[in-house]
Amino acid sequence: MTIEDRRKKLLYRATYRGFKEADLLIGGFAAANVESFDSPELDEFEALLELDDRQLYNWATQKADPPMHILGPVFNRLMAFKLL
Repeated sequence: MTIEDRRKKLLYRATYRGFKEADLLIGGFAAANVESFDSPELDEFEALLELDDRQLYNWATQKADPPMHILGPVFNRLMAFKLL
């Protein structure tokens, strides 16, 4: 799979999470950032997408404290991401 194919796949997965708020936040973040991700960042983002939707949303919106193992450059960018 090429890096471009991988980016498209992750963008799709990020956009269709399971509830609208997560779709908007995580999908919006992916749309704004996934094209600039290198391979290690894609790995981190893919691992984030494996997590429970509601937990990831709550951690990203700082409604709950995230576990240390998910903290990283991509997750920090997700937490800082603001929808327009």
